[in-house]
Amino acid sequence: MEKDLNGRVQSVDRAMKLLEVLGDEAKGQRLTDLAKKTGLSLTTVHRLLTTLEQRRFVQFSQADSLWHIGIGAFTIGSSFSSDRNFAAAAIPVLRHLRDQTRETANIGIVDNDEIVLLEQIQSREITRSLSTVGGRTPMTSSGMGKAVLACYAPDDVRGVIKRRGFRRSTQTTITNLAVLEDQLARFHEEGYSLDNEEYRVGLRCVAAPVFDRRSEVVCAISVSGTPDRISDDRVRGLGALVASAAAELSRKMGYAAPVVLT
Repeated sequence: MEKDLNGRVQSVDRAMKLLEVLGDEAKGQRLTDLAKKTGLSLTTVHRLLTTLEQRRFVQFSQADSLWHIGIGAFTIGSSFSSDRNFAAAAIPVLRHLRDQTRETANIGIVDNDEIVLLEQIQSREITRSLSTVGGRTPMTSSGMGKAVLACYAPDDVRGVIKRRGFRRSTQTTITNLAVLEDQLARFHEEGYSLDNEEYRVGLRCVAAPVFDRRSEVVCAISVSGTPDRISDDRVRGLGALVASAAAELSRKMGYAAPVVLT
């Protein structure tokens, strides 16, 4: 059994890398694309995919010759979600927020200094989702990420930047610590954060943090949509609705104090 210098089992690490790449593209991926994105040889990728397919973690579509995430991965992912009581408690809150705003409502958690989209209630007025459950976003260019960062101590915020850096995705992506700190300070005045097409062109998000009974931030919720729907004149009103929904979910999580951040 081969291990690298960090003690990782090489074959397992490679298989996990394949699953991560497949999870980033809901439409599926070709064998050659997977090899290119993972840096593995075609032979290695095919061998790993065949093994994962036998365990139902991936599946192959004969119709378009694309590999997709399988039901096995979905089952395990669902177990993770059900084990987080805030995910179950969030569903009615997200549905109400979706109906109030007519926009897609989301809940995300922090993992490895990134925001992972845990659950999503689609807007009834939009036929195409701009983000997918399980997708990862840098905290510094995510509405939910900035809502969580606003609850961190300044040194902890700088720690995230030191570990992850700033990654430019669009022309509006924040790449300066002073600008980020200004936005986080603004959150404390307004009660919500904004992703202004900072991770993906054509996607804006308004977000707020959720607290547990220990007064610790555990996740964040948001509404997302296209810039013509999440327009400048709607942001403040949407922010108030998202902040109210986040406070409601916080109460369900046992958070007793008013949501006041310092």
